[in-house]
Amino acid sequence: MKPVCPFVKAARPDDTTSAKKQGECPIKQHVSAAENESKKDSAATVSPKCPFGYDSQTFKLGPFSCMVCQALLFDCSKCVPCSHVFCKACISRFNDCPLCGADIEKIEPDTNLQSVVDRFIEGHARIKRTHIDTEKEEQKVEVGENKKVIYEDVSLERGAFLVQQAMRAFRAQNVESAKSRLNLCAEDIRAQLERSGNTTELCSQLGAVLGMLGDCCRAIGDAASAVGYFEESVEFLMKLPMEDLEITHTLSVSLNKIGDLKYYDGDLQASRSYYFRSLNVRRDAIKLHQNAYSQILDVAVSLAKVADVDRSVGNEETAIDGFKEAIQLLESMKLKSEEAGLEQRRLSVLDFLNNQLAEKSVDSSK
Repeated sequence: MKPVCPFVKAARPDDTTSAKKQGECPIKQHVSAAENESKKDSAATVSPKCPFGYDSQTFKLGPFSCMVCQALLFDCSKCVPCSHVFCKACISRFNDCPLCGADIEKIEPDTNLQSVVDRFIEGHARIKRTHIDTEKEEQKVEVGENKKVIYEDVSLERGAFLVQQAMRAFRAQNVESAKSRLNLCAEDIRAQLERSGNTTELCSQLGAVLGMLGDCCRAIGDAASAVGYFEESVEFLMKLPMEDLEITHTLSVSLNKIGDLKYYDGDLQASRSYYFRSLNVRRDAIKLHQNAYSQILDVAVSLAKVADVDRSVGNEETAIDGFKEAIQLLESMKLKSEEAGLEQRRLSVLDFLNNQLAEKSVDSSK
């Protein structure tokens, strides 16, 4: 199943209520005008300003982006002598400037530009506005005699912005940059959870972000931190209804990743426990969605993981039963011609499982 970013599920608050106005910063959330300005004590709105004066006509990310990772600059570093600027992690892989080809004699930190980028992120990706409860007069901020300022929350938009930058950096192997953006995003969502409680949307978003942070830690070999993030991701995702296939998929993947890390660490019993939990999540999912072939394929993969651990600890008969059950599931799948990608994966997993059974037959004949 192709993962879907949970931040795209929610429509922006201004999708149907406000039009884009010239001169407003394109990253920020637009605050809708009061529905009835003629009423007494009607609400006015305060629109945050871009700290650099960008508007919808002049806004560009280019000056603040790294050409290598295509994300906002992180740990800004300048090439000498050409003065082109990149993320430190990105430019450290090169002997020649990727932009102009000049030899790099040395790399110097550009703290001034990094400060500008940090201010940009603070202004656009973390617009802080007081949450106003309109039923409580003491929380309202007076503007003039009869106007109250209402600040509208924009966590979904800044969350999507930060995740986008993190994913670009992670794909380019700039893991520290990705972690930095994801930590900001997680911090913002946690603040929303404190105000709004454990809503389905926020728990889904935080679970996804924590899983991404786990991937970052795993990529740099920090297994302990990765397990911590994945476990926290599981904690939030378990609070959600399991009818959503995307949630069950993300949850089961996080459980499998913990199982993988435990397996590589030599803790086979813990590994099997996490694999088995993932298997149960996926089995419950296909009970609700019997024609979701991607989920059936996921169940087969989980069966293979559990069986592999069973074989490693000496439970050969149990392992064989698991491999056979997985094979039966895959052979029962009837895919359409347009599902070529899924069919390719099915055949790959089926080939692995058949090899596992063949391996047992060879051992028995010796």
